[in-house]
Amino acid sequence: MFETLTKGFRTAKQKFQGLAELDEATVDDALKEVRTALLEADVGFDVVQDFCKRVREKAVGVIVKVRASSKEKVRRVSPEDHFVKLCHDELVELMGPVDSSLKYAKKGGLRAQHVLDRLDELGGRDAILTTDVGQHQMWAAQFCRTTKNRHWLSSGGAGTMGYGFPAAIGAQFANPKKAVWAIVGDGGFQMTMAELATAAIHKLPVKVLIINNSYLGMVRQWQELFFDNRLSGVDLEGNPDFVKLAGAYGIKAWRVKRPAEVDRVLKAAMDWNEGPCVVEAEVIKEDNVFPMIPAGAALRDMIIDRPKHKMEKPTGST
Repeated sequence: MFETLTKGFRTAKQKFQGLAELDEATVDDALKEVRTALLEADVGFDVVQDFCKRVREKAVGVIVKVRASSKEKVRRVSPEDHFVKLCHDELVELMGPVDSSLKYAKKGGLRAQHVLDRLDELGGRDAILTTDVGQHQMWAAQFCRTTKNRHWLSSGGAGTMGYGFPAAIGAQFANPKKAVWAIVGDGGFQMTMAELATAAIHKLPVKVLIINNSYLGMVRQWQELFFDNRLSGVDLEGNPDFVKLAGAYGIKAWRVKRPAEVDRVLKAAMDWNEGPCVVEAEVIKEDNVFPMIPAGAALRDMIIDRPKHKMEKPTGST
């Protein structure tokens, strides 16, 4: 994403070389490059359109100001620097609220965000990552910054709970020398956890990270936000002991309950290559993932943080 954006903005900036000041035609030409780069970086169409519109309006304002002024300090700024600053300011305004939603509390119990953030920093960025479906999937996408092609396997919006672990097994068979992590929730993992036998029989060094909040977390979040917290069928009080379950298959397993234990356990799992292993992270039960977009809503309706007012029921499919 960042490589695409950098290339696009560099090309846009070159449009102004040799010009003494901004002009509308060159601004429009440069914005075409920026627009293409943003769309290729998977920024939503509505967001891109709004971004380009606002940059153009501000650029026109600068052009009018420069032409109406004879002050040398106004003319001193190069047109390409003017354009880049306008784009930068709009990007900060656009992404600032989203960036703030990716911050998480370091106190008050173990959080999934912390576990996934540390996995990324300790080596997960270079591993093949698979996910199930739910809150952990969103947090993994936010905090595990995969940098290589075909190293992120997820069912996306298809909602295929149980996908993560079998996908990791397949990835490990195909890439026996690569580190493979299955990032799963306690709900989705139970749909395909019998495949622990497959991993054990073939001694696949696949690593399973279970984000255990004892809920179907994403469904619970929707019920909290859109249905007055009337919870139904989401409390997984019947969960098994995942460490003992792994042990029943002869698989090495660890349990993490406190932030101070995370690095030690993740490093131990990374060093374990005698077969599969399981890390169960018991995280706080009622945490919500943001940003999110309600079903049937547009990107402009993105929810950045926990709403302070009652939310309308979504009109589209969840």
